[in-house]
Amino acid sequence: MKTSDRNFARRVDLTSLQLFVAVCELGSIGKAAEREFIAASAVSKRLSDLEATLGTTLLYRHTRGVSLTPAGESLLHHARSVLFSLEKMQGELSEYADGVRGHVRIHANISAIVQFLPEDLGRFIGEHSQIKIDLEEHLSTEVIRAVQEGAADLGICHTGLAGSGHGLQVLPYRQDALALVVPRRHALARRKAVAFAESLDYDHVGLHATSSIYLAMRAAAASVDRAIRLRIHVTGLDAMCRMIHNGLGIGVMPRRAFELMHGVGDLACVPLTDAWAERQIELVARDFSSLPVTARLLVDHLRSQGNTTRGTPSE
Repeated sequence: MKTSDRNFARRVDLTSLQLFVAVCELGSIGKAAEREFIAASAVSKRLSDLEATLGTTLLYRHTRGVSLTPAGESLLHHARSVLFSLEKMQGELSEYADGVRGHVRIHANISAIVQFLPEDLGRFIGEHSQIKIDLEEHLSTEVIRAVQEGAADLGICHTGLAGSGHGLQVLPYRQDALALVVPRRHALARRKAVAFAESLDYDHVGLHATSSIYLAMRAAAASVDRAIRLRIHVTGLDAMCRMIHNGLGIGVMPRRAFELMHGVGDLACVPLTDAWAERQIELVARDFSSLPVTARLLVDHLRSQGNTTRGTPSE
Protein backbone atom coordinates (compact mmCIF):
# COMPACT_ATOMS: atom_id res chain seq x y z
CA MET A 1 0.00 0.00 0.00
CA LYS A 2 1.33 3.43 -0.95
CA THR A 3 1.92 6.07 1.75
CA SER A 4 -0.86 8.23 0.27
CA ASP A 5 -3.25 5.26 0.46
CA ARG A 6 -2.39 4.65 4.12
CA ASN A 7 -2.93 8.32 4.97
CA PHE A 8 -6.32 8.27 3.23
CA ALA A 9 -7.37 5.17 5.19
CA ARG A 10 -6.41 6.90 8.45
CA ARG A 11 -8.41 10.03 7.61
CA VAL A 12 -11.66 8.20 6.80
CA ASP A 13 -13.08 6.68 9.99
CA LEU A 14 -15.70 3.96 10.14
CA THR A 15 -18.13 5.93 12.30
CA SER A 16 -18.37 8.63 9.64
CA LEU A 17 -19.01 5.98 6.98
CA GLN A 18 -21.74 4.40 9.11
CA LEU A 19 -23.40 7.77 9.64
CA PHE A 20 -23.13 8.59 5.95
CA VAL A 21 -24.86 5.32 5.02
CA ALA A 22 -27.58 5.96 7.63
CA VAL A 23 -28.24 9.45 6.22
CA CYS A 24 -28.44 8.04 2.69
CA GLU A 25 -30.84 5.29 3.72
CA LEU A 26 -33.16 7.62 5.64
CA GLY A 27 -32.78 10.70 3.43
CA SER A 28 -32.42 12.96 6.44
CA ILE A 29 -29.65 13.98 8.83
CA GLY A 30 -32.18 14.36 11.65
CA LYS A 31 -33.68 10.88 11.18
CA ALA A 32 -30.20 9.32 10.94
CA ALA A 33 -29.14 11.11 14.14
CA GLU A 34 -32.24 9.81 15.92
CA ARG A 35 -31.64 6.24 14.77
CA GLU A 36 -27.95 6.29 15.68
CA PHE A 37 -28.52 8.06 19.03
CA ILE A 38 -26.29 11.02 18.24
CA ALA A 39 -26.93 14.76 17.96
CA ALA A 40 -27.88 16.00 14.50
CA SER A 41 -25.20 18.69 14.72
CA ALA A 42 -22.57 16.00 15.33
CA VAL A 43 -23.75 14.03 12.29
CA SER A 44 -23.66 17.16 10.15
CA LYS A 45 -20.13 17.94 11.36
CA ARG A 46 -18.88 14.45 10.54
CA LEU A 47 -20.37 14.62 7.05
CA SER A 48 -18.77 18.00 6.43
CA ASP A 49 -15.41 16.64 7.63
CA LEU A 50 -15.84 13.62 5.36
CA GLU A 51 -16.49 15.88 2.37
CA ALA A 52 -13.43 17.94 3.25
CA THR A 53 -11.29 14.82 3.50
CA LEU A 54 -12.48 13.54 0.13
CA GLY A 55 -12.36 16.96 -1.48
CA THR A 56 -15.83 16.72 -3.00
CA THR A 57 -19.50 17.31 -2.16
CA LEU A 58 -21.34 14.12 -1.23
CA LEU A 59 -24.83 15.40 -0.45
CA TYR A 60 -27.23 17.99 -1.77
CA ARG A 61 -28.83 19.56 1.30
CA HIS A 62 -32.34 20.98 0.95
CA THR A 63 -35.34 21.69 3.15
CA ARG A 64 -36.87 18.24 2.72
CA GLY A 65 -33.68 16.38 3.56
CA VAL A 66 -30.67 15.32 1.52
CA SER A 67 -29.96 13.63 -1.79
CA LEU A 68 -26.78 12.12 -3.19
CA THR A 69 -24.37 13.74 -5.60
CA PRO A 70 -22.64 11.45 -8.15
CA ALA A 71 -19.64 11.27 -5.81
CA GLY A 72 -22.00 10.41 -2.97
CA GLU A 73 -23.51 7.56 -5.00
CA SER A 74 -20.02 6.15 -5.52
CA LEU A 75 -19.08 6.49 -1.84
CA LEU A 76 -22.34 4.84 -0.74
CA HIS A 77 -21.52 1.78 -2.85
CA HIS A 78 -18.00 1.50 -1.42
CA ALA A 79 -19.07 2.31 2.15
CA ARG A 80 -21.66 -0.46 2.15
CA SER A 81 -19.04 -2.87 0.81
CA VAL A 82 -16.55 -1.89 3.52
CA LEU A 83 -19.13 -2.19 6.31
CA PHE A 84 -20.38 -5.54 4.98
CA SER A 85 -16.81 -6.86 4.91
CA LEU A 86 -16.30 -5.75 8.49
CA GLU A 87 -19.49 -7.51 9.60
CA LYS A 88 -18.38 -10.64 7.78
CA MET A 89 -14.93 -10.42 9.40
CA GLN A 90 -16.51 -10.06 12.83
CA GLY A 91 -18.70 -13.09 12.21
CA GLU A 92 -15.81 -15.25 11.05
CA LEU A 93 -13.53 -14.19 13.91
CA SER A 94 -16.28 -14.90 16.44
CA GLU A 95 -16.47 -18.41 15.00
CA TYR A 96 -12.76 -18.85 15.70
CA ALA A 97 -13.44 -17.78 19.27
CA ASP A 98 -16.12 -20.48 19.42
CA GLY A 99 -13.67 -23.16 18.27
CA VAL A 100 -13.38 -22.97 14.47
CA ARG A 101 -9.81 -23.80 13.50
CA GLY A 102 -9.79 -23.15 9.77
CA HIS A 103 -11.71 -21.72 6.83
CA VAL A 104 -11.70 -22.96 3.22
CA ARG A 105 -13.38 -21.08 0.35
CA ILE A 106 -14.53 -23.34 -2.49
CA HIS A 107 -16.12 -22.47 -5.81
CA ALA A 108 -17.51 -25.47 -7.71
CA ASN A 109 -19.63 -26.16 -10.76
CA ILE A 110 -23.11 -27.67 -10.59
CA SER A 111 -21.95 -31.13 -11.73
CA ALA A 112 -19.57 -31.47 -8.77
CA ILE A 113 -22.06 -30.05 -6.28
CA VAL A 114 -24.97 -32.25 -7.31
CA GLN A 115 -23.07 -35.50 -7.84
CA PHE A 116 -20.24 -35.72 -5.34
CA LEU A 117 -19.68 -32.87 -2.89
CA PRO A 118 -22.58 -33.42 -0.45
CA GLU A 119 -21.25 -36.85 0.58
CA ASP A 120 -17.56 -35.97 0.29
CA LEU A 121 -17.84 -32.74 2.29
CA GLY A 122 -20.16 -34.40 4.80
CA ARG A 123 -17.52 -37.01 5.58
CA PHE A 124 -14.81 -34.34 5.83
CA ILE A 125 -16.80 -32.19 8.26
CA GLY A 126 -17.55 -35.32 10.28
CA GLU A 127 -13.80 -35.76 10.75
CA HIS A 128 -12.92 -32.04 11.03
CA SER A 129 -15.89 -30.34 12.67
CA GLN A 130 -13.88 -27.22 13.56
CA ILE A 131 -13.12 -26.35 9.93
CA LYS A 132 -15.58 -23.99 8.23
CA ILE A 133 -16.26 -24.42 4.50
CA ASP A 134 -17.78 -21.74 2.28
CA LEU A 135 -19.11 -23.36 -0.92
CA GLU A 136 -20.45 -21.35 -3.87
CA GLU A 137 -21.87 -22.68 -7.13
CA HIS A 138 -20.51 -21.13 -10.34
CA LEU A 139 -19.92 -22.01 -13.99
CA SER A 140 -16.56 -23.69 -14.66
CA THR A 141 -15.19 -20.57 -16.35
CA GLU A 142 -16.20 -18.50 -13.32
CA VAL A 143 -14.63 -21.04 -10.94
CA ILE A 144 -11.31 -20.75 -12.75
CA ARG A 145 -11.48 -16.95 -12.67
CA ALA A 146 -12.27 -16.93 -8.93
CA VAL A 147 -9.22 -19.06 -8.16
CA GLN A 148 -7.03 -16.92 -10.41
CA GLU A 149 -8.18 -13.75 -8.63
CA GLY A 150 -7.90 -15.21 -5.12
CA ALA A 151 -11.65 -15.13 -4.43
CA ALA A 152 -11.54 -18.91 -3.81
CA ASP A 153 -8.85 -21.10 -2.27
CA LEU A 154 -9.95 -24.14 -4.23
CA GLY A 155 -11.94 -24.68 -7.40
CA ILE A 156 -13.76 -27.83 -8.50
CA CYS A 157 -14.79 -27.90 -12.15
CA HIS A 158 -14.07 -29.05 -15.70
CA THR A 159 -11.01 -27.30 -17.12
CA GLY A 160 -10.88 -28.97 -20.55
CA LEU A 161 -12.57 -26.23 -22.54
CA ALA A 162 -10.52 -23.56 -20.75
CA GLY A 163 -7.34 -24.91 -22.32
CA SER A 164 -3.95 -24.84 -20.60
CA GLY A 165 -3.53 -21.06 -20.47
CA HIS A 166 -5.29 -20.49 -17.15
CA GLY A 167 -2.01 -20.70 -15.18
CA LEU A 168 -3.48 -22.84 -12.39
CA GLN A 169 -2.40 -26.17 -10.97
CA VAL A 170 -4.79 -29.05 -11.60
CA LEU A 171 -5.39 -32.38 -9.84
CA PRO A 172 -7.94 -35.07 -10.81
CA TYR A 173 -10.96 -35.45 -8.53
CA ARG A 174 -13.83 -37.45 -10.05
CA GLN A 175 -15.09 -38.68 -13.40
CA ASP A 176 -18.60 -38.29 -14.69
CA ALA A 177 -20.46 -39.34 -17.82
CA LEU A 178 -23.02 -37.32 -19.74
CA ALA A 179 -26.29 -38.82 -20.89
CA LEU A 180 -29.29 -37.79 -22.95
CA VAL A 181 -32.45 -37.21 -20.91
CA VAL A 182 -35.72 -37.69 -22.81
CA PRO A 183 -39.41 -38.25 -22.02
CA ARG A 184 -40.06 -41.95 -21.45
CA ARG A 185 -42.19 -42.19 -24.61
CA HIS A 186 -39.61 -40.43 -26.80
CA ALA A 187 -38.26 -42.21 -29.89
CA LEU A 188 -34.78 -42.44 -28.31
CA ALA A 189 -35.94 -43.56 -24.87
CA ARG A 190 -35.53 -47.30 -25.48
CA ARG A 191 -32.02 -47.06 -26.89
CA LYS A 192 -29.23 -48.54 -24.78
CA ALA A 193 -26.90 -45.75 -25.92
CA VAL A 194 -26.98 -42.95 -28.47
CA ALA A 195 -24.56 -40.67 -30.29
CA PHE A 196 -25.11 -36.99 -29.56
CA ALA A 197 -25.45 -36.23 -33.28
CA GLU A 198 -28.68 -38.26 -33.34
CA SER A 199 -30.22 -35.87 -30.82
CA LEU A 200 -29.76 -32.87 -33.12
CA ASP A 201 -32.99 -33.71 -34.94
CA TYR A 202 -34.93 -32.71 -31.81
CA ASP A 203 -35.46 -29.55 -29.76
CA HIS A 204 -33.13 -29.18 -26.78
CA VAL A 205 -33.38 -27.78 -23.28
CA GLY A 206 -29.90 -26.42 -22.54
CA LEU A 207 -27.99 -25.28 -19.49
CA HIS A 208 -26.42 -21.82 -19.32
CA ALA A 209 -24.82 -20.81 -22.63
CA THR A 210 -21.33 -20.72 -21.09
CA SER A 211 -21.64 -23.88 -18.98
CA SER A 212 -19.07 -26.59 -19.70
CA ILE A 213 -21.82 -29.01 -20.78
CA TYR A 214 -23.43 -26.64 -23.26
CA LEU A 215 -20.07 -25.54 -24.68
CA ALA A 216 -19.16 -29.20 -25.26
CA MET A 217 -22.54 -29.82 -26.93
CA ARG A 218 -22.11 -26.82 -29.19
CA ALA A 219 -18.61 -27.93 -30.21
CA ALA A 220 -19.88 -31.45 -30.94
CA ALA A 221 -22.70 -30.10 -33.09
CA ALA A 222 -20.31 -27.85 -35.01
CA SER A 223 -17.99 -30.81 -35.68
CA VAL A 224 -20.75 -32.41 -37.78
CA ASP A 225 -21.81 -29.10 -39.35
CA ARG A 226 -25.05 -29.00 -37.37
CA ALA A 227 -26.61 -26.56 -34.93
CA ILE A 228 -28.44 -27.30 -31.69
CA ARG A 229 -32.19 -26.67 -31.92
CA LEU A 230 -32.35 -24.86 -28.61
CA ARG A 231 -35.85 -24.31 -27.25
CA ILE A 232 -34.92 -22.86 -23.86
CA HIS A 233 -31.97 -22.25 -21.50
CA VAL A 234 -32.24 -23.13 -17.79
CA THR A 235 -29.82 -22.67 -14.91
CA GLY A 236 -30.32 -25.92 -12.99
CA LEU A 237 -30.56 -29.65 -13.60
CA ASP A 238 -33.88 -30.03 -11.78
CA ALA A 239 -35.37 -27.27 -13.95
CA MET A 240 -34.04 -29.04 -17.04
CA CYS A 241 -35.80 -32.26 -16.05
CA ARG A 242 -39.09 -30.48 -15.42
CA MET A 243 -38.89 -28.74 -18.81
CA ILE A 244 -38.19 -32.05 -20.57
CA HIS A 245 -41.01 -33.75 -18.68
CA ASN A 246 -43.39 -31.05 -19.93
CA GLY A 247 -42.46 -31.51 -23.57
CA LEU A 248 -40.10 -28.59 -24.18
CA GLY A 249 -37.33 -30.75 -25.59
CA ILE A 250 -34.57 -33.18 -24.61
CA GLY A 251 -31.35 -32.43 -22.76
CA VAL A 252 -27.85 -33.51 -21.76
CA MET A 253 -26.79 -33.82 -18.14
CA PRO A 254 -24.50 -35.99 -15.96
CA ARG A 255 -25.89 -39.49 -15.65
CA ARG A 256 -25.25 -39.74 -11.91
CA ALA A 257 -26.99 -36.41 -11.33
CA PHE A 258 -30.09 -37.75 -13.08
CA GLU A 259 -30.01 -40.92 -11.00
CA LEU A 260 -29.79 -38.89 -7.78
CA MET A 261 -32.85 -36.79 -8.68
CA HIS A 262 -35.46 -39.46 -8.02
CA GLY A 263 -38.93 -38.80 -9.36
CA VAL A 264 -38.29 -35.58 -11.31
CA GLY A 265 -40.66 -36.32 -14.18
CA ASP A 266 -41.44 -39.42 -16.24
CA LEU A 267 -38.07 -39.49 -17.99
CA ALA A 268 -35.48 -41.87 -19.40
CA CYS A 269 -31.69 -41.50 -19.32
CA VAL A 270 -29.74 -42.76 -22.34
CA PRO A 271 -25.89 -42.86 -22.15
CA LEU A 272 -24.00 -40.91 -24.83
CA THR A 273 -21.40 -42.83 -26.85
CA ASP A 274 -19.29 -39.75 -27.67
CA ALA A 275 -15.77 -39.60 -26.24
CA TRP A 276 -16.32 -36.04 -24.92
CA ALA A 277 -19.21 -37.30 -22.79
CA GLU A 278 -16.68 -38.99 -20.46
CA ARG A 279 -15.39 -36.09 -18.38
CA GLN A 280 -12.86 -35.40 -15.65
CA ILE A 281 -13.86 -33.16 -12.76
CA GLU A 282 -10.74 -31.51 -11.39
CA LEU A 283 -9.42 -29.62 -8.38
CA VAL A 284 -7.75 -26.33 -9.26
CA ALA A 285 -5.59 -23.99 -7.19
CA ARG A 286 -2.98 -21.35 -7.80
CA ASP A 287 -0.43 -23.46 -5.91
CA PHE A 288 -1.50 -26.53 -3.94
CA SER A 289 1.71 -26.55 -1.89
CA SER A 290 1.09 -23.01 -0.58
CA LEU A 291 -2.54 -23.59 0.45
CA PRO A 292 -3.33 -23.28 4.17
CA VAL A 293 -3.06 -26.52 6.11
CA THR A 294 -6.85 -26.85 6.37
CA ALA A 295 -7.27 -26.48 2.60
CA ARG A 296 -4.55 -29.08 1.95
CA LEU A 297 -6.34 -31.46 4.32
CA LEU A 298 -9.50 -31.00 2.27
CA VAL A 299 -7.68 -31.56 -1.03
CA ASP A 300 -6.21 -34.82 0.28
CA HIS A 301 -9.64 -35.91 1.49
CA LEU A 302 -11.38 -35.13 -1.80
CA ARG A 303 -8.76 -36.99 -3.80
CA SER A 304 -9.06 -40.03 -1.55
CA GLN A 305 -12.85 -40.01 -2.00
CA GLY A 306 -12.39 -39.93 -5.75
CA ASN A 307 -10.03 -42.94 -5.65
CA THR A 308 -7.55 -41.04 -7.80
CA THR A 309 -3.88 -41.88 -8.01
CA ARG A 310 -1.67 -39.41 -6.27
CA GLY A 311 0.85 -37.40 -8.18
CA THR A 312 2.13 -33.92 -8.80
CA PRO A 313 -0.26 -31.19 -9.94
CA SER A 314 -0.26 -30.33 -13.64
CA GLU A 315 -0.47 -26.82 -15.01
